[in-house]
Amino acid sequence: MLRLIVANVLAVLLAAPLLARQPLGSDDGQQEQIFRSTTSVVSLSVSVMDGGGRHFVTDLSRGDFVVFEDGVQQQVSFFESSQVPVDLILMLDTSSSMADKIGTVHEAATNFLRTLRPGDRGAVVSFSDGVQVLEQLIPDRARLEQAVNRTGAHGGTALNNALYVALRSFGGAAREDGPVRRRAIALFTDGEDTSSVVSFDDVMTLARKSGVNIYTIALQSAPGAVTAPGGRRFLSSSQFSLKSLSQETGAEAFFPTQVTELQGVYGSIAQELSSQYSIGYTPSNSRADGRFRRIVVRVVSHPEMRPKARAGYTADGGTAGADDGRR
Repeated sequence: MLRLIVANVLAVLLAAPLLARQPLGSDDGQQEQIFRSTTSVVSLSVSVMDGGGRHFVTDLSRGDFVVFEDGVQQQVSFFESSQVPVDLILMLDTSSSMADKIGTVHEAATNFLRTLRPGDRGAVVSFSDGVQVLEQLIPDRARLEQAVNRTGAHGGTALNNALYVALRSFGGAAREDGPVRRRAIALFTDGEDTSSVVSFDDVMTLARKSGVNIYTIALQSAPGAVTAPGGRRFLSSSQFSLKSLSQETGAEAFFPTQVTELQGVYGSIAQELSSQYSIGYTPSNSRADGRFRRIVVRVVSHPEMRPKARAGYTADGGTAGADDGRR
């Protein structure tokens, strides 16, 4: 059985077609805004919350930001707040435990896909015992919605396998010498991993290399089951792993207690994706020494604001932003 699962994972990885490179378009035709990724540029998707942590701040300019790499301030070479499109990979748990929830999930997911803007692309991945890439990155929302609506519930939960396949299939989409696109995964699951042969450490290592923001949504099957005095809730080990994955990649983790909350969670993710800044810089330290470079973004004009971006990358001589998991 173990060999069969491994074979299935490898088959999906090897069968995944190469992603098509598409030019960055804009409604006003301002082609000078196109920013092309090269091996020497580190690209970041940055969200900024106000001092109270309640609202995204969307009216900042290049001069408001500073970027540090290992404590050394970097020269920002690219800044954009609206023109860079999004590649959104929607991942859905379709294990047997989803049988009584699948209709609600379909509705929330299709509404989420309708938030894609002109120039954005979406992909749909489902997972249970196995992993299926139902749609590659396309701008056609109708086809994406059809892919979501034809999913059904069966089998176990190969969560790590699914994340690994998605990152291998889509994580390198921006590594070509083409227009930069913000890349994000929105993963929904209602249970712990039961079927994977890929470890969480393997997923984390690949996630750090990809530069993709990974938003995780883990439905809690027993809300309030583990609480501390005062009502503070503890995360399970699997929930903690998902939270760590989101934090490391500059995204957010959600733990709803009812599937009906999924609509609001997707709305929060859509709002953040539409509020992000794209920042690029060429590292002042050009040595490909294989060391992990820690990235810190600050809003110097408003120190009370809370910027959020991925944690860093490994200077391994490949595409800037790749990370082999070293610290």
